[in-house]
Amino acid sequence: MSDSKMRQASLVYQNIIHNMNEGVIIVDFLGVIVLVNPAAEKILELAAEDMLSRKYLEVFFEYEENDTFNQCILDAVYEKEAIHNRIVDYYTGENSKSLFLTTSFLKNDHDTNEEPVGVIAVFNDVSEIMVLRDAVQAMEEIRQLNQQLEARNEFISQTFGRYLSDEIVKALIEKPGGLSMGGEIREVSIIMTDLRGFTSMSETMPPETVVNILNNYLSTMVDVIVKYQGTILEFIGDAIMVVFGTPVPMEDHADHAIACALDMQLAMEEVNRWNIEQGFPTIEMGIGINSGSVVAGNIGSEKRSKYSLIGSHVNLAARVESYTVGGKVFVSHNTLEMASAVISLKGKMEVYPKGIRQLVKIYDVDGIGEPYGLYLPLEHIGVADLVRPLPVRISLIHNKQCGEDSLTGLITSLSLKELTIKGELDLEPRTDVKLEIGEGSGPVKAGDIYAKVVDVPEEPGSLSLRITSLSSVSRSYIQGILDSQPL
Repeated sequence: MSDSKMRQASLVYQNIIHNMNEGVIIVDFLGVIVLVNPAAEKILELAAEDMLSRKYLEVFFEYEENDTFNQCILDAVYEKEAIHNRIVDYYTGENSKSLFLTTSFLKNDHDTNEEPVGVIAVFNDVSEIMVLRDAVQAMEEIRQLNQQLEARNEFISQTFGRYLSDEIVKALIEKPGGLSMGGEIREVSIIMTDLRGFTSMSETMPPETVVNILNNYLSTMVDVIVKYQGTILEFIGDAIMVVFGTPVPMEDHADHAIACALDMQLAMEEVNRWNIEQGFPTIEMGIGINSGSVVAGNIGSEKRSKYSLIGSHVNLAARVESYTVGGKVFVSHNTLEMASAVISLKGKMEVYPKGIRQLVKIYDVDGIGEPYGLYLPLEHIGVADLVRPLPVRISLIHNKQCGEDSLTGLITSLSLKELTIKGELDLEPRTDVKLEIGEGSGPVKAGDIYAKVVDVPEEPGSLSLRITSLSSVSRSYIQGILDSQPL
């Protein structure tokens, strides 16, 4: 190629480089910058006169932030056959940029030996693209976090939703810090329930029968508890512990607790209807309620903890429940004082519960007014005086276990709910017992009957008992006796 054509071609190349949107610099093999286009000035924020004819290291080695930029230039020197593409950081002295940098070994095509001329670097400012990419990546991360959060919330809803109301689950999801370790003082009402005589009765039943009875009973009770926004703290065998007023505060917690307890008792009709259909014994539940200040919070360690209540009012709720018989709702004076709805009372007692020094007033509740309007049905027990008293063996129950010691007596009056026994008996009110009815020389196959002493009449040697649990065999047996009595 002639010299004139070479000069003409060189001008064309220079014109192309001059008008490129990409920045271009060329560094010869002496390390001197020999070409800078206007785009490079703009991107690098350096004037051409500050770069041209100067050593590359004098211009670009001032800031450590430009190490990756400089390394890409050096790679082109050491690896002459490769083209190097990289997104690098570039620091102007005032701000940082992201550059898409391409460097390669530059040869002189007009030289037959293709001697190297130097290194050419072509670069674009991709800062905005990188920001956009980071934003897209951040959005993807947010999307994934949202999916994880939705999965977590779904897990909370499915797991706790079986035990908590929708409102409480929603509150826990929106304020997960509410489940952190620690406690706080809360005004609450506590429900304690227990199936009368069930523990002793279950010892005589196959395990699968016990499980079926409990599952049906608990399933029905949970539905009622959730309806009144109660929080189930524990299932303790056949007992249930429920709180109103925490973890979500509730102004009318006493009303909610009383209404819930009455509705639970009303739901026992459905439970026992199912039990009878399955050939299982009917069951009865006692409910005690107390209200007051407790410490509520997660107790345990970070690895394993449980939402719990601590305080004397928790113990008193359990004591109130211990005085109940089947079908009853007993409340403390504290709960009655905190209730704002009209409460219907059937009776009152004053007791000294175990572990509590002062006198405690307990009320027998059989209804609550509007907005709940719940009332327990009137009892029509129909106690029959027996023409021929039935011999009975009485075994005492301590801590839900039937003892070996027993007493004997005669049943003089009987119904499916109550009975009277006479004999040389010295039992305190609220004593739980197991009864075995016998005739002649041995016990009748009447199944086990569980009862609680409710009163000790003035007549010596006489006890009034409330039946707390009947097997289907026992129910049929007693009904047969009642049917055989003369009108």
